[in-house]
Amino acid sequence: MKKKQFKAESKKLLDMMINSIYTHKEIFLRELISNASDAIDKLYFKSLTDDSVNLNKNDFKIKIDLDKEARTITLTDNGIGMTAEELESNLGTIARSGSLNFKNENAENENTEDISVIGQFGVGFYSSFMVSDRVEVVSRAFGEEKAYKWTSSGADGYTIDEAEKEDVGTVITLHIKEDTETEHYSDYLEQYKISELVKKYSDYIRYPIQMEMTHQVPDKDNEGEYITEINTETLNSMVPLWRKSKGEIKPEEYNEFYKEKFMDYSDPQLVIHSKTEGQATFNSLMFIPENPPYDFYSKEYEKGLQLYSNGVLIMDKCGDLLPDYFSFVKGLVDSADLSLNISREMLQHDHQLKVIAKAIDKKIKNELKRLLNNDREKYDKFFSTFGTQLKYGVYANYGMEKDGLKDLLEFKSSMSEGYTTLKEYIERMADSQESIYYACGESVGKIELLPQLEAVKEKGYEVLYFTDEIDEFAIQMLMEYEGKHFANICKDDIDLSTDAEKEAINKMNEASKELLDKIKEALGDRISSVKFSNKLGSHPVTISAEGYVSLEMEKVLNQMPGANQGIKAQLVLEINSNHPVAQKLENADDETLKKYATLLYSSARLIAGLDIENPTEFSDLIADMM
Repeated sequence: MKKKQFKAESKKLLDMMINSIYTHKEIFLRELISNASDAIDKLYFKSLTDDSVNLNKNDFKIKIDLDKEARTITLTDNGIGMTAEELESNLGTIARSGSLNFKNENAENENTEDISVIGQFGVGFYSSFMVSDRVEVVSRAFGEEKAYKWTSSGADGYTIDEAEKEDVGTVITLHIKEDTETEHYSDYLEQYKISELVKKYSDYIRYPIQMEMTHQVPDKDNEGEYITEINTETLNSMVPLWRKSKGEIKPEEYNEFYKEKFMDYSDPQLVIHSKTEGQATFNSLMFIPENPPYDFYSKEYEKGLQLYSNGVLIMDKCGDLLPDYFSFVKGLVDSADLSLNISREMLQHDHQLKVIAKAIDKKIKNELKRLLNNDREKYDKFFSTFGTQLKYGVYANYGMEKDGLKDLLEFKSSMSEGYTTLKEYIERMADSQESIYYACGESVGKIELLPQLEAVKEKGYEVLYFTDEIDEFAIQMLMEYEGKHFANICKDDIDLSTDAEKEAINKMNEASKELLDKIKEALGDRISSVKFSNKLGSHPVTISAEGYVSLEMEKVLNQMPGANQGIKAQLVLEINSNHPVAQKLENADDETLKKYATLLYSSARLIAGLDIENPTEFSDLIADMM
């Protein structure tokens, strides 16, 4: 038959689809298998109302044959097949979809509920030209006596001729390109490669995908010798684990699936398996790892869930499905509602994806809250591993997600050896307590050495220990919890004294103004003020901060990449009015007072976890005073 030209506008369009639309050449197999599955779906659908279809669901299959010498890959299905006119319209017109037409024509038929047509855009077939220089399609439609053969070598056009074919269905033969310096097309003629691609992209196609597999097995009659054994094997598992009922899946099945799918040696800490219906209908199966991935804290780490459409892998890591604070979550989403573009690798519209992402986010939060309430030991273990991510989630995006995450936060505390939540802190508070108190430090041990902590604990108040750099930033973004504001015990404005104690210390500071001014003058602009304090317990001195920037914030901000060390907290030197050092200062001459001032200031910086500005001076002063 005379060669025909494609009905699309130009050769440029097909060239673009072959060379530009798809990211990876290997997806040609996914596309052809999906089309074969669609063809079988159509005939199965017809069998529900037409007794002349003498096949049942168990008879349907997709077969792959490899011929290295001829350099061909052949895919055979026993689906509904195509007439000459359908070959002309479906394969002769680029971007026309027989599957989409089928779906639209049967949209109102209740029998289509069990049919999920995968291919909708009629372009996937042309991905075969990425790996082959000639494609032949032999097809015989159901109810037709004649078969027809469609042949094309690409954008130059195609021919359609009569052909011989005994059974209904379609046979697609790809003539694989010769290898080049940059592309090794021969890989696609290897059994292991085809098996790998089926497992990766089409493992959950509902019909068996079969191929003859060659194995070397020991010869029972000749010890030490091997013989070649050829068996027809089914390459796909067909039934996705996530589509099974949770009640029929054993924990070890989840664990093995996770370890195999996401290449982890450990069982997951938590499995989240759900089916969601509503604005978006999808199945999801997610896992929280026991340990962070090896590259979790590197720039190379890529978050995301696998995205499936009716069991066919579309994207290996869809980052839009997970917020950054849940970037450690592994798993997948399978939905038939996605509006895929012609490459199936990107979404044509993102509205449906946003609906799914919102539902996923809510589901993970709910499961973590359930774990927190029902298995505290397990939740504490989770939080010790990934809790910092949740704190970043509170702080990020101007606190947009803080309300959904605040009840998942945990901290160490002065009243608990383990973790405590903000809710638990509130429940332990006295009715008269106005604030949630906290202190910052590199570790629990260092926080418990802070002079301010002793006085606060003596008043009977609980203090949260902030040991992560993000802690105070997250709390500042949270601002309050159940009407109680957060208060840093190392800030200058924290005063838990009685009225009488406040009056007494104010009088002492007024009476000692000249002495305090001399100490301030000796320290210069390193501090904003000096005062006597009655809230240091048995400790002689401390540094507090006034204003928004705390001591911990100063340290964190100045450690950030690109920081210019310009961010400074307004420091206040507080001297214990009840400590013998106070009397020592009052009796010192001016020169000695300057030395005392430097010693106290440097000591206070050490207690606060800050660097000493002049270690040599500090050491010399200690030796001198000794």
